[in-house]
Amino acid sequence: MKALLALEDGRIFPCRSFTGSGQAEGEAVFNTSMTGYQEILTDPSYAGQMVTMTYPLIGNYGVCDEDMESDRIQVGALIVREYQSFPSNFRSKGTLADYLIKARVLGVEELDTRALTRHIRKSGAMRGIISTFDLDPASLVAKAKAVVPMEGRNLAQEVSTKRPFFWKDGKPEYMETVSLQDTKIWRKKGKKYSVVAMDYGIKYNIIRQLEAHNCEVLVLPASTPADVIKALEPDGIFLSNGPGDPQSMSGPIKIIQNLLGQRPIFGICLGMQLLALAMGGTTSKIKFGHRGGNQPVKNLITEKANCQVTHVNLNEKSIEGIKSNKYNAFGVQYHPEASPGPMMRLTFLPSLPMRCFNPQAPHPPTNSATNGSDRDRPDCLSRREKLQKKCYLFRPFVKNFFSRRGRAQTIKEFLLHHAKA
Repeated sequence: MKALLALEDGRIFPCRSFTGSGQAEGEAVFNTSMTGYQEILTDPSYAGQMVTMTYPLIGNYGVCDEDMESDRIQVGALIVREYQSFPSNFRSKGTLADYLIKARVLGVEELDTRALTRHIRKSGAMRGIISTFDLDPASLVAKAKAVVPMEGRNLAQEVSTKRPFFWKDGKPEYMETVSLQDTKIWRKKGKKYSVVAMDYGIKYNIIRQLEAHNCEVLVLPASTPADVIKALEPDGIFLSNGPGDPQSMSGPIKIIQNLLGQRPIFGICLGMQLLALAMGGTTSKIKFGHRGGNQPVKNLITEKANCQVTHVNLNEKSIEGIKSNKYNAFGVQYHPEASPGPMMRLTFLPSLPMRCFNPQAPHPPTNSATNGSDRDRPDCLSRREKLQKKCYLFRPFVKNFFSRRGRAQTIKEFLLHHAKA
């Protein structure tokens, strides 16, 4: 079915819908990840955005419930170069098209995603609209200009949970009548670190990783008052990722200001930005954002007032991490729990409880997830070790390949070895 994408600056991109008729609007952005399209679709940080996948073939491994990062699809539309309607994956429970259709989310293909990505990189992220109903370019451009801009939008209040919940058996367990101002709410106090997670659009995998590292996580709505949080007496407070303009979130900023110095605080993405604003910093929107699994980040310590810059992006030197020794708080702009993709960022998380939570508080006894032995590491690290073992056979091949003398012999031995295997 014919469709048309129009951007607010007048650029037009013809395409075809693979999910039937529809119309969608939002900020046009791109993501450079080769895999993980379901995680991207369900990440609340993408609310209000139409996501372009730069990898050309999307849908080839289908969808499954285990890969969701929230309870629903969050993006306004999905834009791909080529959609694969016949997935091949033992975990697949259905096709990407059916998944989008069920959620009434528009998906389009046969669009020049390379040209669109280059245009966004050059001109910056901008408002757009996709339609199968209105194929008049002038009309669509006018509609794109009327789309509500991202600046000034508090989207976090739209995606934040309305009810508190614990994480149990791989899914949220919502609380109904129990009082939040009762410290008995913690089920594993003294055995695990008690963590309050402020939900501005939290990803499920963040909760999974905290749970894997000996934390009991209670997720609270973004508007939960500071007094309620203090009454819970958590070991630490986590500020989640999320969508929208952080400067529009005056309520959460005031809450964080009232919590500074009361408990250790850790923020990711939007959570880091809110933490910076609460400590007197400022934020500004970068040209086209960092969406993907290949962003280079450098660990850098520079002193500035009561806040240190700990990490910077190597592309345009934007701030990727901050910390405050005064308030015992720190945050990162990137996602250390991100999945799928490179697992090197997971090394950041094992030390999280020790870095984040109050050193004066009694530490819970270690268990198999935190004692540091290779045999008893969390599942996520075990997967990495298994991957490293699988790659061991390739090491001599890679090591010798670039020497002229050894190149032909190495390739021959490599092929003969696998032919026998």
